[in-house]
Amino acid sequence: MDKSKQLGTESVGHLLLKFSVPAIIGMIVNALYSIVDRGYIGHMDKVGTDALSGLTSTMPISIGILAFGMLVGIGTSALISIKLGENKKDEAEKILGNAVVLSVLISGIFGITCLLFLDKLLILLGASKETLFYAKSYITIILIGAPLQNIGFGINNSIRAEGNPKMAMLTMLFGAIINIVLDPIFIFVLKMGIEGAAIATVISETFNTIWVLYYFLGKRSSSVLKIKKKNLKLDLEVIKKIFAIGMSPFAMQLASSLVVTMYNRGLYTYGGSLAVAAMGIINSIAMLIFMPMFGINQGVQPIIGYNYGAKKPARVKKALKLAILADTGIGIFGFICIQLFAGFFISLFVKNDPSLVALGARGIRIDLMFLPIIGIQIMGSNYFQAIGQAKIAMVLSLLRQVVFLLPLILILPRFFKLNGLWFSQPCADVISFVLTCTFLYKSVKELK
Repeated sequence: MDKSKQLGTESVGHLLLKFSVPAIIGMIVNALYSIVDRGYIGHMDKVGTDALSGLTSTMPISIGILAFGMLVGIGTSALISIKLGENKKDEAEKILGNAVVLSVLISGIFGITCLLFLDKLLILLGASKETLFYAKSYITIILIGAPLQNIGFGINNSIRAEGNPKMAMLTMLFGAIINIVLDPIFIFVLKMGIEGAAIATVISETFNTIWVLYYFLGKRSSSVLKIKKKNLKLDLEVIKKIFAIGMSPFAMQLASSLVVTMYNRGLYTYGGSLAVAAMGIINSIAMLIFMPMFGINQGVQPIIGYNYGAKKPARVKKALKLAILADTGIGIFGFICIQLFAGFFISLFVKNDPSLVALGARGIRIDLMFLPIIGIQIMGSNYFQAIGQAKIAMVLSLLRQVVFLLPLILILPRFFKLNGLWFSQPCADVISFVLTCTFLYKSVKELK
C-alpha cells in the first residue's frame, strides 16, 4: 500500500504526532552532533575555552554546509509531497534522483572553495590568533566530509515526505549514537583533541549516507520511491523547482551564517574570546529548544503539502493550527527553563570557569527572552514552503535574520556594547513576529 495516501485520509492530529515525534527526535539527534562536540571540547584540559572559541568561529561554515543541504533537501521533500498528493509518482522519483546528484555536486564545490581560502575565511569569521589553530583543525575535516553530510541529512527529508517518518528518525538516531560513542574515544583516548571530534562526526555522517542510499536503492526496502539511474541525469526544470522552494531555508541559513559572523566579530570586540565561547554554548542550548520546533515543522510539512496538492483546505488549516500550538508550547517551556536554570545549562559545557558561566547565563537569558513567539515565526515560513509559495517563505525568513537583526547587531553595540549584542535578537523577534502573523492571517483567510 502507498503510505503517502494516509496523509489525505487519517486524522490530522494523529498524523501530526505520527510524523512530528520521529522528526523531533531526529532533529534533536542531529543537533547533538555539534552539541556533543562542544561539550567534550569545552572539557579539554588547559585549552578548553580557546578550543571552544575556535569551534564557535567555524559555525558560519558549518551553517553554510547545512544551508546547501536544506536548499536541496527541503525543496525536494516539499515537491515530493505535492507530487505524491497529485498521484504523480514518476515525477516524484525524477525529483529524488536529481536531488542526490545536486547534493554531492553543490556540497563538493562549497567544500573545495572554503578549503582554498580557509585561513583568511576563518579570520574574517572571527577567529583570533589564539583560536585559529583549533578552528582550522576542526573545520578542514568537516569540509572534506561535506558531501556525505548533505546526502545523509538532505535526502533523509524525502523519506519523511513519502510517508515513512520512523525510518527518517532512525537514520538520524543511528548516526548520532555513533558520533556520541566515537567522540570521547578520538578526543581523549586516542588524544586527537579537536581533530578527533571532527573525524568522529564525518564517520557518523558516512553511516547516515549509507543508510539513506540503501533505503532508496535496496530491493527489499519498503520505500515508495526509488533512486533510478535514468533520473540521475540533471534536469534544469527540476533543478529550478527544487531551488525555488528550497531557496527560503537556504537563504535563512546563509543569513544565519552572516549573523553568526557579525555576532562573533562583535563579541570578540566587546567581550574577547570569552564572549565568543559563551555564544557558542548559547547556540548549543538554543538548538535543543529550536530543534523540536523544526521537528514539528518537518512533520507537518508533508501533511500540508499533500493536502494542498489534493485540494483539501480544511485539513491544511487544521494542520497549521495544531503545529503553531505545539511550537508555542515548546517556546513557553523553553523560556521557563532558561530563565530559571541558565547558569546550570551553561556550566554543563564548561570546566572550572565561573566567569564564562556568569557571562553565558546573562547572555542566554536576554538572547532567548521572547522564545514563546519564535515558534510562530518559524512555522509561518515553513507553511509557505509547504504550499509552494517560495517567495513569501523566503521573505519571512529573511525579515528576522537579515532585514531586522543585522542592522540591530551593527547599531546597538555602539551605544550599549556587549549588552547591545545580547538585546539585538529579542528586538528583531518582536518585529518579525507581527509581520509573520499578518502574512499568515491573509493567506489562511484566502485558502479555498
